[in-house]
Amino acid sequence: YVQLVESGGGSVQAGGSLKLSCKVSGYIANSYCMAWFRQPPGKGREGVASIWTTDGRTNYVPSVKDRFTISQDNAKNMVYLQMNSLKPEDTGTYYCAASGCYGLRPLYRYWGQGTQVTVS
Repeated sequence: YVQLVESGGGSVQAGGSLKLSCKVSGYIANSYCMAWFRQPPGKGREGVASIWTTDGRTNYVPSVKDRFTISQDNAKNMVYLQMNSLKPEDTGTYYCAASGCYGLRPLYRYWGQGTQVTVS
């Protein structure tokens, strides 16, 4: 039984920072990927960042490049998203995802419940 639980969301002013966390419970695979997606109010879901758990390779949507950093702690089964220089357009529900590697495509098998991020 695989579960992903996000935490760390909140409300910040433009220019501020937040660090999201995703805790993975249960076995996925020896080699898999994790990713962060977000969904602004009234809009579709988009991939934000992904990471290959085996070698640490990352990918980012251009709009967050150099502002957001995805990282992992395999020993703790955790993935993080450090978000700096936040902008109002970063507002949305952020979701953690995990399974085989799909980069920024919304094809992951496992998803968290989401955590709210509001930038004013």
